[in-house]
Amino acid sequence: MNIAIFASGNGSNAENIYHYFKKNNLPVTVALIVTNNPNAFVIERAKKMNVPVEVFYKNDFYRHPEKIIAQLKKYAVDYIVLAGFLLKIHPEIIRAYPNKIINIHPSLLPKFGGKGMYGDNVHKAVIEAGEKESGITIHFVNEEYDKGEIIAQYKIAVNELDTTETLAKKIHNLEYKYFPKTLEKVFLDEK
Repeated sequence: MNIAIFASGNGSNAENIYHYFKKNNLPVTVALIVTNNPNAFVIERAKKMNVPVEVFYKNDFYRHPEKIIAQLKKYAVDYIVLAGFLLKIHPEIIRAYPNKIINIHPSLLPKFGGKGMYGDNVHKAVIEAGEKESGITIHFVNEEYDKGEIIAQYKIAVNELDTTETLAKKIHNLEYKYFPKTLEKVFLDEK
């Protein structure tokens, strides 16, 4: 099973996924990292992991999705994992990989999803809404932001002392713990 991880920033989830499958000797290979940001730290992480990287600009994603699909085919990618990827996936890519694109969102969807709802924007909104819990949602990607079929959700408590930063840390801990395990279940249930 070959996967491509799409990431726009730091890449800590990408690295965590890579090490999870390696450490547990599972038949899943991170065959490619795709980013839309030529300065993303995920590129440095990919070099250390010896995983090829392709940089595609926003224009490529919106006007030339066939270029991205061609690269995914070149690396024999079976699944795409979005790990902190901030662009909307073009419908042509979704059609090329139906129910094979998985995203992680830092809230309990359907709450706090949609355009512009990522990272600290989500955590700030959760705190401002006075929510008592938050968490992560792992879901398939369809043509609407954060509306694909939910695979799994994991929750944590939000307390009155939480800040955007403390909530972000709690959410990252959930991501590191549950994202790779959930991916394993999806990938290996298919075999």
